[in-house]
Amino acid sequence: MSFLPVRGLKMYGKPTARLLLLSLVLSGICVTTNALQAEATLRDITRDVQRKVVKIYGAGGLRGLESYQSGSLITPNGHILTAWSYVLDSSVITVVLDDGRHFTAELASADPRFGIALLKIEAEELPYFNLDEGVEIEPGDRILSFSNLFGIAAGDEPASVLSGYVSAIAPLEARRSAFPSAYQGPVLIVDAIVNNPGAAGGVLTDQEGHFVGLIGKELRSSRNDIWLNYALPVGEIKEPIEDLIAGRSRPVVDPQQEKPQNPLTLAHLGLVLVPNVLDKTPLYIERVEGESLAAEGKLQPDDLIMYIDGTLVSSQDALIEKLSYMDRDQRFSLIVLRNQDLIEITLNELK
Repeated sequence: MSFLPVRGLKMYGKPTARLLLLSLVLSGICVTTNALQAEATLRDITRDVQRKVVKIYGAGGLRGLESYQSGSLITPNGHILTAWSYVLDSSVITVVLDDGRHFTAELASADPRFGIALLKIEAEELPYFNLDEGVEIEPGDRILSFSNLFGIAAGDEPASVLSGYVSAIAPLEARRSAFPSAYQGPVLIVDAIVNNPGAAGGVLTDQEGHFVGLIGKELRSSRNDIWLNYALPVGEIKEPIEDLIAGRSRPVVDPQQEKPQNPLTLAHLGLVLVPNVLDKTPLYIERVEGESLAAEGKLQPDDLIMYIDGTLVSSQDALIEKLSYMDRDQRFSLIVLRNQDLIEITLNELK
């Protein structure tokens, strides 16, 4: 260990007093040096994490909603984890990396049960979070949050970073507008402001930069109507993320399954979708027929059908195929996107 010279220091008094004074001065210098080293280390960790955070731009804008959110790279070849939201309801999703490069992303898959989505860009050898190195933390532990708050970072500007602590780990009892959150499991409640526009899909890390959790979309507490600052813990979402990456979502239909004699159809449901003009025309509802199963389930025009009985359907053809393997008398569920909310609707058998 080396010490800096102390200018102007004069030694008076007994030798013991002089030694004590010198010890106190040198201890102060050591503490200052350690603090500077810690600050430099934290700065390096922060910069390393920021390289793995991306800015996402999609739908919003004309609807008076923010058209941006955040995401994080979780593989070296372009898989991006983010929060499932209306921002991804766009024919063009743009991703901007920390170095300023722009990519058009594909919505690879999503899991509305956890409110997570997986994007894919065509890039290689990218910095990324290794979820196997993710850590679980406890109340009182210090965290860092990284996101594109307020859309400030549009190019090669680094993501915003906030420091805080985990206040509690508790079940998510929250809602968006009048609808409860689809995910009701444990979340990290933090004292950093992570519910501002653009933060959804950002990442929480520990002080060493390890992945801790995914910042969720804006939600209010069902108990006190206060906006929540929370993140989904890595232990809760790691397995569904791995399923999304591996493409282990259920197929639309089981090839071994036989079609029923009286299959469901859009007409039987009382649903009219927007014209099917593309290979993957979105499943927007154009009209709901009166006194129909869809009307009883309170489906509405402009609802976007996402899942049927837990199976992701990405086109009208896929939905029609799925219905053809379902009997008219069976009960099933739909998950639709309505404005900014994911809503699960159970449809009873026809009478």
